[in-house]
Amino acid sequence: MLGTVLLLLALAKTACPSPASAASRRAEALKKLLEVFGMEDPPAPPTHFKQPPQYMVDLFNTVANADGVTKNPDILEGNTVRSFLDKTHSEEMRFLFVLSSVAKNEKILTAELHLFRLWPRVTDRPKRHHFCQVNVYQVLEKDKPDTPGGKKLLAARLVSLQTSGWEVFAITPAVRDWTEDESSNQGLLVTVQGPGGSPLNSPALQFASGRGHHESKKPMLVLFTDDGRRGASLPTAGFPGGLPAKMPVAKLGRSRSTRSLDRIQPCQRHPLSVDFEEIGWSGWIISPRGYNAFHCKGSCPFPLGENMRPTNHATVQSIINALKLSEGVSTPCCVPDKLYSINLLYFDDDENVVLKQYDDMVAGSCGCH
Repeated sequence: MLGTVLLLLALAKTACPSPASAASRRAEALKKLLEVFGMEDPPAPPTHFKQPPQYMVDLFNTVANADGVTKNPDILEGNTVRSFLDKTHSEEMRFLFVLSSVAKNEKILTAELHLFRLWPRVTDRPKRHHFCQVNVYQVLEKDKPDTPGGKKLLAARLVSLQTSGWEVFAITPAVRDWTEDESSNQGLLVTVQGPGGSPLNSPALQFASGRGHHESKKPMLVLFTDDGRRGASLPTAGFPGGLPAKMPVAKLGRSRSTRSLDRIQPCQRHPLSVDFEEIGWSGWIISPRGYNAFHCKGSCPFPLGENMRPTNHATVQSIINALKLSEGVSTPCCVPDKLYSINLLYFDDDENVVLKQYDDMVAGSCGCH
């Protein structure tokens, strides 16, 4: 995949005989690059400035470094995290999340309802009780959620009445139902019970709803999925440390002296910057602004030393080539022998924020193969 990315970037920047052919070539290259990122078309940028949920920003910073390179491949469950804001914008504890952007091939791993618990006012704080029970139901009948068959319990938990902050409830079964049958999505209902199971009518516990509260505290559904996309079998790992400064993207077509120099220089890794603003994707990508993909260049001359990280096959091929024991056998090639994944935080077509991990996007090291 990395080799495809490098070629497409080079094609997109290569000078062509006429403006028309140049534009067509660039469009084709960028379309292929979108396919690498699992998209047919680039998402439209938000119509107005939109702040991504802090949870998604914090998750990105936990999973990736500033350049988007994965710190530890085991942190993230699956390879995609989607966030959805409530569409009801109601003061009632009814929530609806539209999941039309979830692809049919995505495997639902975990679904979480995130609700922000507000600080109770001093006059509303209960004098005797410190906890209440919060119940989260899947609504089965839109107009009759309070009937025995109108809802199904998904999660229940005791919550302190003396604190503020996010409460997270697992609602995976409901989301799996909704993605299998979109028409079954009648939303969620949240109730609060006091001691003995009686309804808690006082405002001692309040969650931030769709109206009158800051965007960062609105109810949110977070979905962890896996789209089944996997990279090559080369070793992958989290990137140890930061990335070097960005370098210009390599271009096709090099001088004879440059190609001669490549044959002299030993196989090693060189910088290769991918700038999303230059490509025209900065409107919908939140982080990173670009990344260093690196590329491998140089010769693999006989005899291959350990510093060239040769495979046994490359060593044998080098010997056969040097001894001219078989015609048509070239010297081994300088290629990536370790690849790292990167993460993109971006707005999708519905202006939901998505965190997606892509395998085999950064050359971690090079060797003769």
